[in-house]
Amino acid sequence: MNHPQFDFAFVADLPTTPVAAKKRTAGRKAVPGSAPASEPALAPTLADVGQITAIGAPIAADLESMACALGAHPDYRVVRRLQPRLHWPPATGAKVCRVAVLDTETTGLDSSKEKIIELALLLLDIDMETGLPAGEVQVYDALEDPGIPISKEIEGITGISNAMVKGQRLDDDRIEALLADVDLVIAHNAGFDRPFAEARIPRFRQLAWACSFADIGWKEQGRSSAKLESLVLDMGWFYDAHRAEMDCHALLAILAVPLPKLAHTGLAHLITQASKPSYRLQATNAPFDAKDLLKARGYRWSAEQKVWHTRLGDAVALQAEFDWLKEHAYHQRAAVVQFEKLDSCVRYSSRPGELLLHQL
Repeated sequence: MNHPQFDFAFVADLPTTPVAAKKRTAGRKAVPGSAPASEPALAPTLADVGQITAIGAPIAADLESMACALGAHPDYRVVRRLQPRLHWPPATGAKVCRVAVLDTETTGLDSSKEKIIELALLLLDIDMETGLPAGEVQVYDALEDPGIPISKEIEGITGISNAMVKGQRLDDDRIEALLADVDLVIAHNAGFDRPFAEARIPRFRQLAWACSFADIGWKEQGRSSAKLESLVLDMGWFYDAHRAEMDCHALLAILAVPLPKLAHTGLAHLITQASKPSYRLQATNAPFDAKDLLKARGYRWSAEQKVWHTRLGDAVALQAEFDWLKEHAYHQRAAVVQFEKLDSCVRYSSRPGELLLHQL
């Protein structure tokens, strides 16, 4: 059976052949002029495969057939190296959305103190009829000298050293040109990447953003984790993580696949979500005895603002949360709560959205 995503065939059943145990005869002597006794053939080992590869024998087809056979057997799972895809069929519909898939590597987590050391972009069109990439994928990937030392910890995570970035700089004009016709920027942790990108390239402040980590309910889609490496592994791939360009290719690969519980791709879902406002709701002046309920509900405590808060994906969820707060947190008492309306041009940035009040 051919798989539409991976373009390889699965073998229906893995044949099994019993191998007789090799017999040994103590004290057996060779008879002059006689043919050597036949021995049962042994399966090739990894060492054999390595030796065959070393002498240049064509074994790719054999390895592929072995992988397909193993993948069809219930006791095995085949994980393949992710191959970046730069060419897609042309759009079937008239409407496309231009997106930039982005990833950054930085000297640390705090965007007010740390700096970008690598920035990668994939620029491509999304066919709005199919939710799939269309046409050619443009790639930009460059290192930058942050002007501060790269710690051993960051070098260990990214593989980027001080020597590698020395004298390097992002091409501002090239990035600005690539972003000129972009409708949406997608990052797997936009709350991290966006402040860094905006601080370095002003054009990013003017664009809509979506977060494939937060804007897709991966657990609802049957995934065990929303981490990029885990999602890629669930799809049967592995890749060299924590370099910006390969992280972008990995993200595009998982978003180009239909979501298990929905009828469209992750790309289509993010484009739709980006067109809607989201909300940050504060449990303003909530009673102290409600803290455990709020925490269990998924609210987070802001030490700076001294308030419990949560994010809601749409207006329906916001109204449902108003009702829950009134009944469970405020015990039907009159209260006014503050919420923030966030569109995709400020969502995941450090800038505030529209601040509003609501009477419970």
